[in-house]
Amino acid sequence: MCAKPKGDVCLQGTEGEAVFTVAIDGPAAAGKGTIARALSARFGFAHLDTGLLYRATGAKGGDPVAAAQTLTPADLSRDDLRSMAAGQAASRVAAIPAVRAALTDFQRRFARQPGGAILDGRDIGTVICPEAEVKLYVTASAETRAHRRWLELGGDAARVLAEVVERDARDIGRADAPLCAAADALMLDTTTLRIEEAVAAAVEAVEKALAAQHRG
Repeated sequence: MCAKPKGDVCLQGTEGEAVFTVAIDGPAAAGKGTIARALSARFGFAHLDTGLLYRATGAKGGDPVAAAQTLTPADLSRDDLRSMAAGQAASRVAAIPAVRAALTDFQRRFARQPGGAILDGRDIGTVICPEAEVKLYVTASAETRAHRRWLELGGDAARVLAEVVERDARDIGRADAPLCAAADALMLDTTTLRIEEAVAAAVEAVEKALAAQHRG
């Protein structure tokens, strides 16, 4: 079970400005990025793939804390950030509390910007924005996710599966902000759920929350 969030929660928007946050969490290759992009396109919300922050930090090399503190837009646009190597590096640096602290404030400010925002990652609904208006947890079996990664990147299928399982164990087992579903998150298992069905369920959840916010 997820631990209770520590420290500050999501920043509130400026008085009089409407804010709306969608938090999407889940393991690698579950489909959370695809769902996040679909929601962003439909509702016009800003989208942040928080995994890129950690991938870029790991890819920079050297002292990971210093790397996190000095990230630039150019770092986030590197061509190699979607590789398995970058993913493994991201998982390693994400287990370092000082790295997570260096990137937390940026994520929280992004989440509460006027006009709405979607963040996908591994601790958005549990640590970064536990007060998000919508929380989704997108998952799938390790075998399904590994097959997707293999189709995308190629290589040895058995090795890809081993790396997915290894990363899951590290993300779930880390002491600081472990990967887990928020208690009030909508669960979307894309092992058998088609992506169109998962997107439709996510859209419905957002529409209901927006309607409730408008009534309030």
